Amino acid sequence: MKKAIKIVTIGGGSSYTPELIEGFIKRFEELPIKEIWLVDIEEGKEKLEIVGAMAQRMWDATPYEVKIHTTLNRQEALIDADFVTTQFRVGLLEARIKDERIPSVHGMLGQETNGAGGILKAFRTIPVIKHIIEDMKIYCPDAWLINFTNPSGIITEAVIKSFGWQKCIGLCNVPEISMMKEPEILGKKRAELTFRFAGLNHFHWHKIFDDEGTELTGKMISNINTKNNGTPANIYSAKFSLEMLKSMNLIPCGYHRYYYNAKEMLKHALEEFAEGGTRAEQMFEVESTLFALYKNPDLCTKPDQLEKRGGAYYSNAACDCISAIYNDKKLHMVVSTQNKGAIPCLDPKSIVEVSSIISASGAEPIAWGEMRSAERGWLQLMKAMEECTIQSAITGDYGMALEAFALNPLIESGEEAKAVLDELLVAHEKYLPQFRDKIIELKRMGIASKDSVVMDLMTNGR
Repeated sequence: MKKAIKIVTIGGGSSYTPELIEGFIKRFEELPIKEIWLVDIEEGKEKLEIVGAMAQRMWDATPYEVKIHTTLNRQEALIDADFVTTQFRVGLLEARIKDERIPSVHGMLGQETNGAGGILKAFRTIPVIKHIIEDMKIYCPDAWLINFTNPSGIITEAVIKSFGWQKCIGLCNVPEISMMKEPEILGKKRAELTFRFAGLNHFHWHKIFDDEGTELTGKMISNINTKNNGTPANIYSAKFSLEMLKSMNLIPCGYHRYYYNAKEMLKHALEEFAEGGTRAEQMFEVESTLFALYKNPDLCTKPDQLEKRGGAYYSNAACDCISAIYNDKKLHMVVSTQNKGAIPCLDPKSIVEVSSIISASGAEPIAWGEMRSAERGWLQLMKAMEECTIQSAITGDYGMALEAFALNPLIESGEEAKAVLDELLVAHEKYLPQFRDKIIELKRMGIASKDSVVMDLMTNGR
């Protein structure tokens, strides 16, 4: 009989946690969990306590005896953990607001995982994940790290390639949503279809086949601009060019709209910004509603309002992945893992997001084969940008940060890009110790955000 499981969730005060708990409850017969430790930081203490109480009520409403622990002491929580999940946001939602508003002031896309905002999120997150890995090496050297912290592919690459923690799998809800929504559009059940994904996190494509091997990719492309097409709730559904997609014979993920429909997506984002409603600020309202519900001592099930968050359904991926490892299921999933030749145009050690077989030994990527010229070019460009981002985040190399900005297709090059980078560095000073000397220099030069709302956040909080 296998031993009971200890799970540690870093960023446990997140509004997503009840969905994760629901996923574990549904799978308890295959995942005999004994204890779950929810870890957060001092600034998140109140939310952690609210979510922890909610999580315990969810378990208490079941026949299972599972204990929820909440703590601000990460080392205490990690002792002898079997699985560690990460879902934290360095700087909380206030940092996301800065990531979205500051580029918008300069007429660029403000988005939390793409463009300048995504790079800055990586800059803040990579030093923290490094410390988490250092702790895991001491307190739970045999644990699996299941990463859901964005930008997921970049963080997973830093964990595996830069910090040497091989037992790591990166997850994203975007492929999961596609595989949930597209069968209905095709008039099929999910079990009747085979999906094959390849690319990078938030930058992948896929194909679909039925149970007789007939390809249905073209049929899905013909319906890709319909409602409920699998686009995550946080992405504006600008219409794809069907002519281009039919030529590609690939189904792009929702985030490809930022690259294939850049002008339309930027226009919509700037319109939202002009109305004072970035996605991050909308999430403040959603989170306020959610935590008001979580406080209800009679609530012991996940509320429907949680699905309004862009990360809805992520527990399907997280819980399935943990179960596949624990039970050696050899389950097909789409994860971020080492390439190992699955996409020949990228380094075998690069982290890619591909269809994989998940077993007790981790993720084994399924070979995709050669990419067409356009997709090959996109992937090599985006991977170069990711690699520059990681190295800059680790070393604090300002010049390399500018290289990452120059490579990113969603950031205007030249002086405007430098201005955005400088303002973001100053705005996030508290969370960027690796750039300390450069930030001091920028402040001496009088660099500050042009956005008064962001400045209010920086000085007064929210």
